[in-house]
Amino acid sequence: MRNGNSASNGALVTNVVAGLIGGLIASWTMEQFQQALGRISEEMGGAPGGGGQQHREPQSEPATYKAADAVAETVAGREVPEEYKPAAGSLVHYAFGGAVGAIYGAAAARTPDVTSWGGVPFGATVWLIADEMGVPLAGLAKNPTEYPVSSHLSAFATHLVYGMTTECVRRTLVHLVGADRHEPRQLDLRLDA
Repeated sequence: MRNGNSASNGALVTNVVAGLIGGLIASWTMEQFQQALGRISEEMGGAPGGGGQQHREPQSEPATYKAADAVAETVAGREVPEEYKPAAGSLVHYAFGGAVGAIYGAAAARTPDVTSWGGVPFGATVWLIADEMGVPLAGLAKNPTEYPVSSHLSAFATHLVYGMTTECVRRTLVHLVGADRHEPRQLDLRLDA
C-alpha cells in the first residue's frame, strides 16, 4: 500500500538521495575545516582519516578508528591493522555522514521547517546527539566532561559546517531536478502538424 501520490513519493526519494550526497560532501568539507583549524592550533587539528575528529586527550584514537575496529572485530575477528586505520576511519566517517544526510533529506521532504536557518540547527543537533552523547555512550570516547572546552567548541563549529553544507547541497540538488516545485514538471509530447 502506498501513501501519498507519486509526486510526493518522488520528492521524498529526491530529497533522500540529495541528503545522502549532501552528507557525503559535507563529511569531506567537515574534514577540510578541521584540518584548517589544525593549522591555527594543533590541538584543534583533525587526525588523518579521523573524519575531522581531532586526537582528543586523554583519548589517543579518534572515535571513527574505534568504530572501525569494532566492525572489523565483529566481521573478521580482529582489529584494523594500524596502517589501515586512517582509511577505515574515513569509511566510518563518510558512511555515517551520508546516512545522517539521507535521514535529514527524508525529514526535509516531509517537514520543510527542519531546513530552517540553512542547516545550522541540523549540524548542532548532530553534534549534540552523535558527538556529545552517542559516541561516549557507545564507548568510543570518554565522558564529555573529560575534554577541554576548546575541544567541544571546535567539534561544534565543525558540525555546524557539516549541517550547512548538507543543506546547501540538498537544496541545490532538489532545485536542479525540480522536486522543490509544488507541481511536477509536465512533459509536453503534443505533435502539432
